[in-house]
Amino acid sequence: MGSEEEEQRSLLEDGLLSEAGKGPYTGDGSVDIHGNPVSKDRTGNWRACPFILGNECCERLAYYGIAINLVSYLTKNLHEGNAPAARNVTTWQGTCNLTPLIGAILADAYWGRYWTIAVFSAIYFVGMGTLTLSASVPALKPPSCVGSYCPEASAAQYAVFFLGLYLIALGTGGIKPCVSSFGADQFDDTDSKERVKKASFFNWFYFSINIGALISSSLLVWVQDNCGWGLGFAIPTLFMGIAIISFFSGTPLYRFQRPGGSPITRVCQVVVASLRKWKVEVPHDSSLLYELTDKASAIKGSRKLEHSDELRFLDKAATVLELDEKSESFSNPWRLCTVTQVEELKILTRMFPIWATTIVFSAVYAQAAMFVEQGMVLDKTIGSFTIPPASLSTFDVISVIMWVPIYDRIFVPIARRFTGKERGLSEIQRMGIGLFISVLAMAAAALLEMKRLDIAKAEHLEHQKVAVPLSILWQIPSYFLVGAAEVFTFIGQLEFSYDQSPDAMRSLCRALSLLTTALGNYLSSFIVTIVTSITTRGGKTGWIPDNLNEGHLDYFFWLLAGLSILNLMIYIYCAMRYKSKRAS
Repeated sequence: MGSEEEEQRSLLEDGLLSEAGKGPYTGDGSVDIHGNPVSKDRTGNWRACPFILGNECCERLAYYGIAINLVSYLTKNLHEGNAPAARNVTTWQGTCNLTPLIGAILADAYWGRYWTIAVFSAIYFVGMGTLTLSASVPALKPPSCVGSYCPEASAAQYAVFFLGLYLIALGTGGIKPCVSSFGADQFDDTDSKERVKKASFFNWFYFSINIGALISSSLLVWVQDNCGWGLGFAIPTLFMGIAIISFFSGTPLYRFQRPGGSPITRVCQVVVASLRKWKVEVPHDSSLLYELTDKASAIKGSRKLEHSDELRFLDKAATVLELDEKSESFSNPWRLCTVTQVEELKILTRMFPIWATTIVFSAVYAQAAMFVEQGMVLDKTIGSFTIPPASLSTFDVISVIMWVPIYDRIFVPIARRFTGKERGLSEIQRMGIGLFISVLAMAAAALLEMKRLDIAKAEHLEHQKVAVPLSILWQIPSYFLVGAAEVFTFIGQLEFSYDQSPDAMRSLCRALSLLTTALGNYLSSFIVTIVTSITTRGGKTGWIPDNLNEGHLDYFFWLLAGLSILNLMIYIYCAMRYKSKRAS
């Protein structure tokens, strides 16, 4: 992970670190698995992270082992058309980013992140096993094509396949919102040295994701295309089992945050208390608003939050009336809430516009399925070797693997000296750069498709469903730019969701950020559906026909580039107005 001594020395010289928290125990309220205070020297920090990073690497290998080549399985084995296959893939991926709301609420309110990960990992493993059976047992998959005739899958065969697929989607619901936050929990926020190390954790967490994705997009894609889908799905299932073992192996070293009660309930309490007092005038002196007098917050597992001046209407929930004093409403949060509880809702409200502007980016990122379909009609041969189109996503992963250490060990120290920020760039700045790069990625894909169509026309291949004589390696710039955009946007989103969220809502906020990814996938499916509907009117072939040589996939990519530019402008406006949270 680099030299910690050099990093600490550099930060001390720049005045960015204060004296670390003292005492043998953590100061952020973390405990061990038995609920006892934990020692700083024996738990957490980087010593606990290899088990979490190993779990994430193997789990992502399993996930991408299914996701990367899924469009090929749907078209070649279940005999779906290009547009329905792309729509099914993006819908499933969207669901994988929607179910984290379930896991997040369970984690923050009741189970804690550790047990939520454990339970949903078991569901995930069952889904992987079901999917493997659907691709291995002859009765559970449709017969192979005979010439140009490809028999459709039966209702039962579809049911088993999609049962496994959506059990995986449910399993990810307890893992995705919790693992990154659980890893960050291993670093004490009250210790300035550990806080800086946590900044690097998110980079290396995403690095681990992409190591798993690299193996999936290269080795597993080759296995699936050359050795069969039964084995191609069995290997990811095995790695999911290894992921579970890795996670449990680190249990003695983990630090645990206690669940703070239902965040949804607390939000509703603030809204109800505010509406009950909608005619009440909020005092100009914020010190008159209700808050506990001692150091501890009324919310378990949360630090107190300072009052902010935005959304003053919500301050009515913390305004103390004579009726509250007489009726002892201090114990009834449906009538009177603390400033910290009100600020939780204010923070969520401020975060929503930033999250919302990443939806279009997620729609762009979801176009990996379209990249695969584009690759299918490019020249896939290099000498005697044939490149599977889905394996080109390896260059997306390689881009991420290259950019993470460059960003963490070169870019951050340089940027830190100019900005004075521990992380070099703020989360907001980092995400903005990623959104700009995503525009370039779509432009590169559009330019390649324009060139491909020109060659198809020159070679009189417009009406033949064949590859054109243009190397598939020309897709590398598009994948490379998507990878660079990921490093800036998705890791910035990870940091933003953890650091800017209220302490007792971190899993929920991570799930809400993943919800934007889900909405991006659904937006992608919606765009494909609308584009297909509009461009095929009057018997036209449309932009995305089964024979792409007759279509205009370049128009589709230009459409996404235009949407990305508009989205970037909205993001800049929202980012300039955003105010960070303040903990007391």
